[in-house]
Amino acid sequence: MADAMTEQAKRLAFAHTSQFHTAQAERLAERLLALAPPGLRDGGSVYFTSGGSEANETAIKLARQFHVERGQSGRFRIVSRRQSYHGSTLGAMALSGNMARRAAYQPLLPEWGHINPCFCFHCPLNLEFPGCNLACADELETLLQDDSAGSIAAFIFEPLVGATLGAAPPAEGYIQRIAEICRRHDILLIADEVMTGMGRTGKPFAVDHWNVDPDIITLGKGVASGYAPLGAVIVGPRVVKAFAEGSGAFQHGFTYQAHPVSMAAGNAVLDVLGEKKLFGRVTEAGRELMYALEPLKSHPHIGDIRGMGLLAAIEFVKDKKTREPFPRESNIADRMRQAADHHGVLTYPGQGCVDGDRGDHLLLAPPFVITPQECRMTADAIARASAEVFRS
Repeated sequence: MADAMTEQAKRLAFAHTSQFHTAQAERLAERLLALAPPGLRDGGSVYFTSGGSEANETAIKLARQFHVERGQSGRFRIVSRRQSYHGSTLGAMALSGNMARRAAYQPLLPEWGHINPCFCFHCPLNLEFPGCNLACADELETLLQDDSAGSIAAFIFEPLVGATLGAAPPAEGYIQRIAEICRRHDILLIADEVMTGMGRTGKPFAVDHWNVDPDIITLGKGVASGYAPLGAVIVGPRVVKAFAEGSGAFQHGFTYQAHPVSMAAGNAVLDVLGEKKLFGRVTEAGRELMYALEPLKSHPHIGDIRGMGLLAAIEFVKDKKTREPFPRESNIADRMRQAADHHGVLTYPGQGCVDGDRGDHLLLAPPFVITPQECRMTADAIARASAEVFRS
């Protein structure tokens, strides 16, 4: 990785994309499109950013200009879900439904609309699947029907909700229902795969598990694996065509988009993923991790262990029968993080998964090369941490 980045820096460290393009960027775009869901490959394009928040900011403006290009200038709202997280910049935070992260900046954030998440372990509608008939998805239908001004441009969602709900998977049929609603109302479907993309769930993109083709996919994190700041927006042919047949230009840009050294990092990551066959490693490693974590389910304060591939979470509850969470001030998630740290395992703590305020979980996102022994070490560290935190 370092050699690839160094070689590129020596050859060409920077060129502004308003006037130049590079072979590294073209190659990385072609490779990402080849990995994308089938409906995005032929005629799709890729827009590079410096991270996930920038990618979601870009998606907001793409969705807005898409409708402007087609003569529907009244469409501007990007709706999303409560308990979601799409980034720290103001536009991305406006999309986010994470109450704690929004609180200090509330006066700055436009209210474009949020629906309830699909979170069966703590259903916000107090229903049970499958008897609920995916009522949470139908909230989007209701929102669109109530939009008499026709102002909604797109819907953005995390296929597997990461930081705020703790690797919460959707109910079967949910994503297909959402995609169908978006198509019927002619709004764009945006999949935020900043956390789940690039193989994290066992497939190149999480939406691949449900055979859904979004109009836009946003990426970050795994696309350069932390070696360089990099995000990306994969744009489907319907959107590309609207721009091509309209103004021909996207009114947007960042100084460091498609930075040559970051492009070299992205290509080197894909080289390693391919050479080491790491995409194919994730599903089996995920099974090994879940197998190692299985005994923890008997703990009186571990309410749920969930996830897909190598994105997993452990949720802690005060009462296992009622799934009642601990009070926020108990700070269970961060206490667990600190205790697990002492036993050699790094975790990502989260609070508020139940109602935006209460609900503690630890998110686990180990490297694709994790071994069965390391999976057992992870489970052992969490077991030890649980014994210490819940004894005190």
